[in-house]
This record gives sequence, structure tokens and C-alpha cells, in this order.
Amino acid sequence: MRDTENHSTFVILPDSGVKELQHSAGHKNMLQLIHLRWLAVFGQISTIALVTLGFGIHLPILPMLYVLAGLIAFNIGSHLRWHEEVRVSNRELLLALLVDVATLTAQLYLSGGTGNPFAFLFLLQVILSAVLLEAWSTWLIVALSTACLMGLSRFSLPLKLPPDSVNSLFSLYRDGMLICFLLNAALLVFFLTRINSNLKERDAQLADLQKRAAEEEHIVKMGLLASGAAHELGTPLATLSVILGDWRRMPQFTQDAELTEELTEMQRQLQRCKSIVSSILLSAGEARGESSVKTTINTFLNDLAEDFRATRILQVFEYRNSNPHDIPVVFDVALKQMICNVLDNALEASPHWLALDVQRQEEVLTLLVTDRGPGFQPHILDKLGQPYQSTKGRAGSGLGLFFVVNVVRKLGGTVSARNRLEGGAAVEVTLPISALKL
Repeated sequence: MRDTENHSTFVILPDSGVKELQHSAGHKNMLQLIHLRWLAVFGQISTIALVTLGFGIHLPILPMLYVLAGLIAFNIGSHLRWHEEVRVSNRELLLALLVDVATLTAQLYLSGGTGNPFAFLFLLQVILSAVLLEAWSTWLIVALSTACLMGLSRFSLPLKLPPDSVNSLFSLYRDGMLICFLLNAALLVFFLTRINSNLKERDAQLADLQKRAAEEEHIVKMGLLASGAAHELGTPLATLSVILGDWRRMPQFTQDAELTEELTEMQRQLQRCKSIVSSILLSAGEARGESSVKTTINTFLNDLAEDFRATRILQVFEYRNSNPHDIPVVFDVALKQMICNVLDNALEASPHWLALDVQRQEEVLTLLVTDRGPGFQPHILDKLGQPYQSTKGRAGSGLGLFFVVNVVRKLGGTVSARNRLEGGAAVEVTLPISALKL
């Protein structure tokens, strides 16, 4: 397992809802529409110049420039608004497409109506609406585009063709249709590809949210189970504590030093069990802050390392704290359990040697746990943080890293794991200081 160095990283995403993802995709699509509108402005200016200068067709230049000026002003306003605001709804996308339909209708009215081959650009608006908008909005665009085409078929300013081009009217219309087709095809391929990329990214994030929701539901069930088990264990632990106390006062135990020492160890382990049960009851169902302790980074980590060393059977435990600046923070029971979980997993794989290194770089606290055990199997690294992924071969195993990943995710951190080239494994937990500060 150590001939190559395997890596796997579980990147924690910040909590966000489905609405936020939809708005994010809508924002990206709105930016695509703004870019498309700039191309439309450039295309209209080029077409007007080509038709008037190249073919000698007289167009109402001033009114058409007024329409262009309005489109430019709307696009500048859209750019300024959506540069700062990132929440774009379906109605706002609909409004943007309605402005494009109105602009196209006005330009076609001034340049021959349905006799202008560029009338087929209405199809571009319909297809974009089908991709970007909800169903009712798409049908609204279809209805309005149809109404505009019907109106343009009866009301429009006729094209003023030069006298020598009357016989070549069909040729001009054919060339215009060819240009319109190429324009439609190029714009659709280019922008639909980018829009579909945005939608696929949103779908992937939605899938991640659904997976996260399922994991959190699983954690809630685990918490309820742990809380119930802790309540049930309270009575037998209290009974054992009373029995051990009675035994310590019995002459046959007090006169035997070896038995007395064993009783002391049993009481110590029993006290640890009661402490674990109390921690479970304290943290189950409570928000962070209700089961938290005000302390400092170094105090918390130093006490945690000392407690771990005193309550576990291990040969070598190297603890190195390189945090130069101690600051007041809040640590809760779940966070302590999370760190101990990583250490316990490493201890089970490597009972002879274990190390915990603490570093801080600016506003990020890094905890690195290393061992000299057999390392992670490749399929465990590939599915880091998923429940029931374990090398222990026991039913219910594999929840340790699952618990770790979900606790760290709540704090906006990351968890990564790898196999070391010199042998053993390493698990790195990074936490933002801002999530721990008072």
C-alpha cells in the first residue's frame, strides 16, 4: 500500500440552499445574456452599415439608432446591477428576454417587418427562453413573439430599395436568410454550450446538497441513538460505581495491594465511561454555544493532548504545538470528540507511535495526525467521509471519519487524508479561526 503516495481530499462546501444555487446559475446565465446583447448591438450596427453603404438600401437611420441607444443603455444598467447583485430570479431573466424581443420587434418594424429575413431571429429568443426560463415564462415568450410577428406582417415601414435592385430582391432576401441562419446557428451553439455548462454545474451542486442532507439526517439518527444509549447506560454505570466503592472498603481487597491497584484502575475507567456518557448527553441535540467552553487555542489543545495521553494505552505520543499566538476561542464537546476520533482511529492502526502536530497560518488552524500503521486502502481514500467505509470489517464501522467530516463541515473547514511515503497514514484537519473565535 505504500509503494505510491495516495491522496484524497474531502472539500467542505459552505451551507447553502437550493434557492441560492438556482440564483447563482441564474446570475451566470444573466451575464451570458448581457454578452449576447453586446454582440447584438455590434451586429445591428454592422448590418445597418452594410445594408446602407454596401447595398444602397435606405433605412430610417435615426429611429434605428434611437432603438440601439435604448438597448445599449439597458445593457449598461444590467451590467452595473448584476455586477454587484448575484441573486437572479426567473422573472428578472424573463424581463431581460422581453426587452430583447421588444428591441428586435422595433428594428424589424423600421426595416421591412416580416419581409426582412432577420425576422427569424425571433427563434433565437424562443430557444433561449426554453433553456433559461420556467415553462410558463417560455410560453409567454412564444406568445409574444408570435404576436409581434403577426403584427409585423401587417404593420411595418417598407424597405426603400434602389431602382436597380428591384429585380434582385429575391437574391437579397436569400442572402439575408443565409446570413440569419449562420448567425442563429453560431450564437446558439456558442451560448447554449456555456449556459448548459452553468446548468450542469448547478445540478452537480444540487446533487451534493441532497447527499449532504441525507448524511445530516443519518447523523441526527445517530445522535438520537447515542443519546438514548447514554441514558440507558447511566443506571448500570452508577450501580457499578457503588459496587466498586463497596469493594474498596472490604478487608479482603484492602489487604491485597494488587487487587487495590486493579480496583483503582477499574474506577478510573468507569469514571471515563461516565464522562463519555455525560459528554454525549451534553452535546446531543444542542447548538454550538450551549455545550461550549470559553478557553484559548493552546489551552484547549494542550489539555486535550494530555487527557488523551492519560486515558489511552500507547507507547509513544508526540504532540507538537507550533501555534505562536494564543487567542480566546470557544470549543464545544463535538469538536473535542471529533479530534479524539481522529486520534483514536490512528491509535487503533498504530498503537506503538502516534503524532499530533498543530500549526496556524494566518486565519487557518491546521491539525495533522500521523501514524505508522498500514495506511488507508485506495477505496477508502476515494470515498473519504462516506459512512460505513472501513478496513475493520465490523458491522457499523467506518462512522469515525464520517463524523469528523460533518463536524468540520459545519465550521467551514476541510478534511484530507493520504498515505505517507515512509509508511503509515496522515489525516489533516483545517479549521478557520473565525469559526472558533469568541
